[in-house]
Amino acid sequence: MSLRGPPDDRSPAELLEFGVVNLDKPPGPSAHQVAAWVRDLCDVERAAHAGTLDPKVTGCLPVLTGTATRFSQVFLEGSKEYVSVLELHDEPPADVDAIAAEFEGPLYQKPPRKSAVSRRLRVREIYELDVLEVRDRRALLRIRCESGTYVRKLCHDLGLALGTGAHMGHLRRTATDPFDDADLVTLHDLSDALGRWREEGRDDWLRETVLPAERALTHLPSVTVAPSAAAEVAQGAQVYAPGVIDADDAENDQLVACFTPNGAAVCLGRMVGDPDAETGEVVELERVLV
Repeated sequence: MSLRGPPDDRSPAELLEFGVVNLDKPPGPSAHQVAAWVRDLCDVERAAHAGTLDPKVTGCLPVLTGTATRFSQVFLEGSKEYVSVLELHDEPPADVDAIAAEFEGPLYQKPPRKSAVSRRLRVREIYELDVLEVRDRRALLRIRCESGTYVRKLCHDLGLALGTGAHMGHLRRTATDPFDDADLVTLHDLSDALGRWREEGRDDWLRETVLPAERALTHLPSVTVAPSAAAEVAQGAQVYAPGVIDADDAENDQLVACFTPNGAAVCLGRMVGDPDAETGEVVELERVLV
């Protein structure tokens, strides 16, 4: 059995089969439709997006291709960032910033009626809520929050607190860990890069648009395992202390990503033991990636 080579040394076909595209979702199509377009463009069996965006919402929508879809769950672990227009129903009070700051921290939210999940009260954390600008009856917000936060509901509740009433206007996602909007790729960029590679044999554009799937794991604590241990993991074994070469600090039960020394992803799992111990289980498998 052969393990994957170093991420930077992979062929274009290998990139497409285990890759990620930091896509700039356009307004109109659903996130599911966009992922299907990426799948068809890349000519792979599967593609999966990282966190649903409503059809009208634009911005950062990482899409995993091929076998990388096995670990789409990692995007539930990180934070999201949005820029939103808050449409106020009356003239704003003078203390908009102070009232908005009170929403930072854990919030109770019930998903809206049209959501795809059960409408049970749950807690989501708002890490930062900044009012960037207020003009007439509009406020421009920057929101950094826990995955699964309903920004539309947040805007409604903020309008109640302001005493004006409000609803969410335009919404754009500017980041989803570990990606942001600094290097977004459009569907046209992806199509052009694939055409250049298939028609001219030049892969320089492709390598700028389709990244090794390991790029989607950089926000997780990492564990480096020996190639022999990785081969055992590929057969379903857990990660045991003798096979661990190095490990980042991680709390018990925290999701971690395991790699071979050349940087190739091996598996996702939960930290359950001491990586510095001589014996015992260190990582309990959740997804095997080789």
